[in-house]
Amino acid sequence: MQPLIQLVNIVRNFPLGDQVVKVLKGIDLEIKQNEYVALMGPSGSGKSTLMNLLGCLDSPTGGQYLLKGLDVSKMTDNELADVRNREIGFVFQTFNLLPRSTALDNVALPLVYAGMNAADRKKRAEEVLEQVNLADRMDHKPNQLSGGQRQRVAVARALVNRPSIILADEPTGNLDSKTSYEIMKLFDDIHKAGNTIILVTHEEDIAQHAHRIIRLRDGVVETDEVNATPIVYT
Repeated sequence: MQPLIQLVNIVRNFPLGDQVVKVLKGIDLEIKQNEYVALMGPSGSGKSTLMNLLGCLDSPTGGQYLLKGLDVSKMTDNELADVRNREIGFVFQTFNLLPRSTALDNVALPLVYAGMNAADRKKRAEEVLEQVNLADRMDHKPNQLSGGQRQRVAVARALVNRPSIILADEPTGNLDSKTSYEIMKLFDDIHKAGNTIILVTHEEDIAQHAHRIIRLRDGVVETDEVNATPIVYT
């Protein structure tokens, strides 16, 4: 069966004055449908750069990135934006919600870009807000919600387009331990429902929720191991 994601000798260089900084130095990686992967590494390891490439926010300097068999490594910015909106749901540490919009409108926003009509947008946004247990907070604005509730809105927004991949960048970084537990349980539920999750984190206890842990160091994959005992919520 074809992998969902296939990276072949991915290189990413950045010019810095008259120097070239080599951040990714030949990454080979395959991720299958419905895997739950943690991407780890110290500062400067290349994990943020790799996340941007996986999320189609950037293009590699060299190598090939196949997403569902499509070569996205050579796409234009407009083509990447289309793939991003269709295939990838993002969850960020800082939530990235529109402060003057309700939870419902924040969640429905990707469907505006997808061209869905207003009635269908509202129905679908309500569905995913119910899925993340925020049915009673749909009309609240971000400043009326707790940090955990704001992150649930962000997760709902990531799910709304039924993407192939949920890409979560330090999703518990701004949350206390109890709220982090609730958000990680939510990711566990999302994974059980069939989504592929790629979790970028520097926290070992958060990475232990994933079923596979990939560690980067100095722009290469240092280890890629199955997590034999992932944290699973009953």
